[in-house]
Amino acid sequence: MKQKQIIVFVLAAIGLLATPLVLQGFGNAWVRIADMALLYVLLALGLNIVVGYAGLLDLGYVAFFAIGAYMYALLASPHLIETFPAIAALFPGGMHLPIWVVIPASAGLAALFGVLLGAPTLRLRGDYLAIVTLGFGEIIRVFMNNLDQPVNITNGPKGLGEIDSLSFFGLSMGKKINVLGFDLSSVSLYYYLFLVLVVFSVIISHRLQLSRVGRAWMAIREDEIAAKAMGINTRNLKLLAFGMGATFGGVSGAMFASFQGFISPESFSLMESIMIVAMIVLGGVGHLPGVIMGAVALSALPEVLRYVAGPLQNLTDGRLDASILRQLLIALAMIIVMLLRPRGLWPSPEHGKALSVTKA
Repeated sequence: MKQKQIIVFVLAAIGLLATPLVLQGFGNAWVRIADMALLYVLLALGLNIVVGYAGLLDLGYVAFFAIGAYMYALLASPHLIETFPAIAALFPGGMHLPIWVVIPASAGLAALFGVLLGAPTLRLRGDYLAIVTLGFGEIIRVFMNNLDQPVNITNGPKGLGEIDSLSFFGLSMGKKINVLGFDLSSVSLYYYLFLVLVVFSVIISHRLQLSRVGRAWMAIREDEIAAKAMGINTRNLKLLAFGMGATFGGVSGAMFASFQGFISPESFSLMESIMIVAMIVLGGVGHLPGVIMGAVALSALPEVLRYVAGPLQNLTDGRLDASILRQLLIALAMIIVMLLRPRGLWPSPEHGKALSVTKA
């Protein structure tokens, strides 16, 4: 059994490493789709800690994504230099802070806001918690949209551009390089970076799930009153869940800002939060393979359907709008999946076991 698992693991690793090399042959657009899929996997893994493990319905998760993105953009773009003369005097050569400063700053700030969100919502559950977190996400987006006056911090709806690409030991991720005869474009380099982050995040999530903290989160998810009666400190564990999930969101936001080179408040709408929650539910709440599958499916499917909706529009002589048709196909696919697999594409084999035993 172990030998088969090792073979499957090796084949999967080879497939993941070879994916950008194969997709490059069809154009960098396909590699970019794979990059965004990995980025959404990273976001879904973070939200899974809050929703899947602790059972806290968070509809404002995109706020931490935005905080991480804006933190990176402000520290890796000329905006602050051009706006504040005092900062320009401190950095005469421009503010190009290294990744070892920018990424921890984005993660730390997002984690701080995660705890600040969790503190006033400790007594809320279910729909009430969802409404409060939804409002928090909208507040952050509105702030980013309006913090261009009286002091221009976020540049408002114009967004922030000229954001530096990530660089490691002098190797810039924004330039094409040649490795062993293979030309790796910028999007392929980001693919490998995102893949490393996803693998690291999966390991962290798996270890958390098996730890005492993870078991306590699941006890809170199943029955908070019983968990508190057994001596579990529900307050601290909820705050930890919000903080850990927000950290993943902050790192994802920093990666997104570096990858795009431009961000604006439009990238962090409520629909993004809903889509991330849908990825978890579609894949299987609390189950890491299911969460990854749901994130890849819902992030890649809209882009792949662009190549389907266009020909369908041509068949109808332009009577059907391609964007509306694409949204219709996505919604139809989600409905079919949830009808056939109500617990998700790959649900946890343990989740709900106690319920089935009780019914029996």
